[in-house]
Amino acid sequence: MPPLAAEVWVTEPSFREVLLVRHRVRGWVPPGGTVEPGETPRRAAARELAEETGLSGELLPIPAAVSVRLYRADWSPTLGLSYAAVVDRDAPLGGERGQPPRWFDLDETWESAFPEDRDRLRAHVRRLATEQSIATR
Repeated sequence: MPPLAAEVWVTEPSFREVLLVRHRVRGWVPPGGTVEPGETPRRAAARELAEETGLSGELLPIPAAVSVRLYRADWSPTLGLSYAAVVDRDAPLGGERGQPPRWFDLDETWESAFPEDRDRLRAHVRRLATEQSIATR
């Protein structure tokens, strides 16, 4: 089985901002990491969210995206599952030393090793906003 990773696309209830973590090599990326042996991708995503941001949030039931990445030339391609969560913008942020989390306006540009993810993440958050708007009518 190829390496497996999980991440969380975090937004807040107004769907105007996303939460990213400053990775020392990859730039600003969603909180995430490796799925450990015996761990489900969903559980890994929730664990990584807590470790990297200090937040605990319920992941939405349907995964947001799937990707295959080559993080390094000497590694096997990694299958990644992206989940989504909506968390309170005012919740205090914590996380890992040297890897600070930060809220970004949805239309803001952030530096990342995966620039294509910006549009994917934005589209997903906007879709969530539309679904929420329809559900509250």
